[in-house]
Amino acid sequence: MPNPVLDAITERAEEIRSLGPSNEALGRLDDQAAKVLRDTGVIRMLQPAAHGGLEAHPREFAETVMKIAACDGSTGWVAGVVGVHPWEMAMADPRVRDEVWGQDPDTWIASPYAPMGLLRPVDGGYVFNGHWQFSSGTDHCDWIFLGAFLADSDGSRINPPRSMHVILPRADYEIVDDSWDVVGLRGTGSKDVVVKDAFVPDHRVIDYDKVVDGRLAREAGLTNPTYHLPFSAAFPLGITASVIGICEGALAHHLAYQRDRVQITGTAVRDDPYVLYAVSEAAAEIAASRSALLDNICELHDAVAAGEEVSFDRRAVGRRTQARAAWRAVRAVDEIVARSGGNAMRMDNPIQRFWRDAHTGLAHAIHVTGAVFHVAALTQIGVEPPQGPMRSMI
Repeated sequence: MPNPVLDAITERAEEIRSLGPSNEALGRLDDQAAKVLRDTGVIRMLQPAAHGGLEAHPREFAETVMKIAACDGSTGWVAGVVGVHPWEMAMADPRVRDEVWGQDPDTWIASPYAPMGLLRPVDGGYVFNGHWQFSSGTDHCDWIFLGAFLADSDGSRINPPRSMHVILPRADYEIVDDSWDVVGLRGTGSKDVVVKDAFVPDHRVIDYDKVVDGRLAREAGLTNPTYHLPFSAAFPLGITASVIGICEGALAHHLAYQRDRVQITGTAVRDDPYVLYAVSEAAAEIAASRSALLDNICELHDAVAAGEEVSFDRRAVGRRTQARAAWRAVRAVDEIVARSGGNAMRMDNPIQRFWRDAHTGLAHAIHVTGAVFHVAALTQIGVEPPQGPMRSMI
């Protein structure tokens, strides 16, 4: 199907590549890199048409994020993370949608969703406090989604815990400028965010359980199947797509680098059957990762379009597919980097940056396989997984 945003990104691919070193040096996206994302409409792909969005198929979004990440990992990561937030904002109270997009449909929204804050109820809303890490692309965003636990009137977390998503304007939170000094994805500017005694009106708070079970999309009257996808399928999509795209970029640079390379033994790589075998195996693994991620989101999209309910069991298998796709692709990159020679580790060689970015992306919480694989296996042998943290990423 046509994807004009992907076409626009392809036209500016060399510009995105050229800005990679600047992103890394700045510790955030270069303003020009952010402008490319705005100009091409990537961040509006999952945004509702009523607010200037494109309502693209999630496959198109994932393919576009992969293309960007193959040019520069940090730009792709920000596109994948920030680009998912309009998906949830589409379900939010109309008042907050107008506050965010009423004047400018290109307004960006940051996160993180980790429940690192406490939301204390008061008349008309809540008082909010907390400290979060990893707010990717946050310097270029004017609003933010933040995860929180609901507290009682004394400010103590209620039990059992109740998770909420809180929407704040830029004036209500502080970005900690010196909080992102890392080995990979340096250009994402995934800085800490602090909130101190912010008042949040009721209409800017979302019950996380309503997002997970699909009630929020139904209550909002949304008809596009994209908005009825499980949160556990939609939220990780841009993150995993960026990791796979980074791996595709690493492979492309490796192939170009190896074409005329002569090893220290005097053997040209093109004449070394062992290296060539490893390259082909890695390329096949990265391609399989891409197909698995795209097939998974298309299958789920088709299911909700047909009016099917996506069961917990099905969500668990989908999460297993997502996480495994990322691990498969990054392990393949390790194989080709190990055969790129010492010069690939020089800071002016893009291979090492893609390698660092891929491993940093793999470290994201959604790619932790332990509980996800455990739960998926239990569901497939007909055992109900226990309630609690094991189910939290599903």
